[in-house]
Amino acid sequence: MTATQLLEVDRLVVEYPGRGFRAAPIRVLKEVSLSIEPGKTLGLVGESGSGKTTIGRALLGLAPVTGGKITFDGKDATHLRRAQRKRLSRDMQVVFQDPYTSLNPSMEIGAILAEPLVVQGISGAAAKARIAELLDQVGLPSDAIHRLPREFSGGQRQRVAIARALALSPKLIVCDEPVSALDLSTQARVLDLFLEIQRETGVSYLFISHDLDVVRHISHDVAVLFRGDIVEQGEAEQVTRHPVHPYTKRLLLASPVPDPDRQAVRRRERRALLDAEAAAREPETAGARDA
Repeated sequence: MTATQLLEVDRLVVEYPGRGFRAAPIRVLKEVSLSIEPGKTLGLVGESGSGKTTIGRALLGLAPVTGGKITFDGKDATHLRRAQRKRLSRDMQVVFQDPYTSLNPSMEIGAILAEPLVVQGISGAAAKARIAELLDQVGLPSDAIHRLPREFSGGQRQRVAIARALALSPKLIVCDEPVSALDLSTQARVLDLFLEIQRETGVSYLFISHDLDVVRHISHDVAVLFRGDIVEQGEAEQVTRHPVHPYTKRLLLASPVPDPDRQAVRRRERRALLDAEAAAREPETAGARDA
C-alpha cells in the first residue's frame, strides 16, 4: 500500500456456502481491488445484488473474507480477532441505510450517542461534552438528547446516525445507502452535511449507492460494481458524466431526475441501450443452440 492510501482492498474475494449437499460456494466478490485516500470519498455504485454492500460488510468484519487482503491505515485488517476489531472501530465506523431501524427505538438520543463512547472507556463529563459537540456538528438542538428516535423526521434520524458514527472521530466511515430512504430534498441536505463534515474533520468515506447522480455529488472517485466485479473505475466526473462501460451507462440513465421531459428521454435511451445489448447477445445464443 502506498503512503497516500488510508484503505486498500487487494483482490478481495467473499464466498458463502452453496445451498444443498456438496453445493459449490457462491462467490459474491471476485477479486475486487480499490483504495481510498485520507480525506477523500470513494463512491461504490451498483444495482441491488451487485455485491457493493458485501464490500462494506467485509471491511467491518461482518462478511467472511475468502481471499485477498484489506489494509487499513498501514495495518493488515483482513482477519481480526474481537479485541482487534474493537480497537479498529475507533477509526472505522458505519452509517446504515435505514435511519430508524439502525437506532434503538427505546433509547433516548443521548444514550444512543453515549454508547460508542462508553464502549471505548469514555464516560462522565467528557462524554456529555462530546455528545453536545456532536449534536451541534450535525445541526440538531441540544435538547435532542432527551428525545426518542420516533420523535424525529427521517432526515433528522439520519443526522443522529451520522453523529453516532462521528462520536469516536473515525478516519473512515462506511456509508451504506445512507440517503436512499429519504426524499430528494432531504437527500440533498444530508449529502451537504456529509460534505461539510468531511471539510471540517478530514474523514474519508466509502459511499455505497445505486444512484450515480448521488455518487457524483459527494465522491472524488467512483468504482462501478457488476456481479461482484469492478467494471469501471476512475475520477467521479469522468465516470458519472462520460461512462465507458455499458453497465455504467445503464445506471446513469436509470437515475431519476426532477424534469419529466428529461426523465422520459432517459427512459427511451435506457430502453434503446438494453435492446442493443440484447440484440448483440442473440448471435451468441443462437450459436450455442446450433452447437
